[in-house]
Amino acid sequence: MNNKTILVTGGAGFIGSHVCDRLLELGHKVICLDNLNNYYSPATKIENIKHNISNPNFILQVLSITKKEHMKEVFKTYNIDVVIHLAARAGVRPSIEHPLWYQETNVDGTVNLLELSKQHKVKKFIFGSSSSVYGENKKIPFSEIDDVNNPISPYAASKKACELFCYTYSYLTGLDIACLRFFTVYGPRGRPEMAIYLFTKWIMEGTAISMFGDGETMRDYTYISDIVNGIVSCIDVNFKYEIINLGNSNPIKLKNLVSTIEKITGKKAKIEQKPIPKGDVPLTYADLTKAKRLLDYEPKVSIEEGIKNFYEWFKTNKQ
Repeated sequence: MNNKTILVTGGAGFIGSHVCDRLLELGHKVICLDNLNNYYSPATKIENIKHNISNPNFILQVLSITKKEHMKEVFKTYNIDVVIHLAARAGVRPSIEHPLWYQETNVDGTVNLLELSKQHKVKKFIFGSSSSVYGENKKIPFSEIDDVNNPISPYAASKKACELFCYTYSYLTGLDIACLRFFTVYGPRGRPEMAIYLFTKWIMEGTAISMFGDGETMRDYTYISDIVNGIVSCIDVNFKYEIINLGNSNPIKLKNLVSTIEKITGKKAKIEQKPIPKGDVPLTYADLTKAKRLLDYEPKVSIEEGIKNFYEWFKTNKQ
C-alpha cells in the first residue's frame, strides 16, 4: 500500500477515529475533518483523537461538510488521493424527529464531497452507508442485490439517497466509489446512545434497561476492528462502483445481548419492556459473500470477545 493523503470525514467520531489510527499506522497522511457537533459531547470526540494530535501526518480540520466554501479550501490545500466519508447525522429515532437535519448533513454534505472529489480528481471515494437501508427486508441474509427502495426512517432514506448520488457520480465521472453498508458497529469509543454502551452503563449503575419489544429482535453486531479492516482494504482494490456489506453475519437476539453483558460485567440487569419504536427494524443480517470476494473480508471478533473489550474500555472512559 503506497502512502497516500486521505481525507476522513467524521474523523473524530467512533468509527472515524479508529480509521484514522489505522491509516496513520500504515504510514498515510490523514486529514481528519469533523465539525465536533453536539449530538454527543464534543469533548468525547477530542478524547478519541488526542493521541494523534502531535503526529505530523495527522491534520485536524474542524469544519462541516455542508459548508461548501470551507470544503473547497480543504481540497485546494491538500492533494487528496482518497476520501473516506464517514461524517453523518447518525441515529434512526432522532431522524424521525428532525428529518431536515438528515437531508442537509447526509445528502447535501455528501454531494458537496462528491463534487469536490470530481473537480480535484480524487482517485477513490469510500462512503459509509448503513444496514438501515434494508428496512424490513424479509429475505435473509441481506444481500447487496436486494430491493432497498422502502426505507422506514429518514436516516435510512438519506443513506439510500447518498448511495444513488455515489452511483451517478461514478457513472458520469469515472470516480471509483465503494458504498459500505455497516451493520451495527460497536466497541471502544462507541457512541454513548448506542445499545451496548447504554446497556452496560445502566447495568453498572443499577438503572433499568429500556428493552424495546420482547427481546427477540436481532442485530448483526460488528466489532470496530472488523469494520476498520473492511474500510481500509477498499483503498487499493480497483472497482468503479460497488455496494458492499460489512457485518459479522451472526445476528444476536436482544435478550441474548443483555445476558452476555450481564455475564461479562457480573451484574444482573433490571429490565423495563417498552413497545418497539417506529423506524426500528426487527432484524439485520449481513450476507458477506461479496465482501469476502472483493475485499477478502473476514470478521474475526465474536460478540463475547467484543463486549469484553468494550467493557474494559468503558470502565475507565464512561461518561
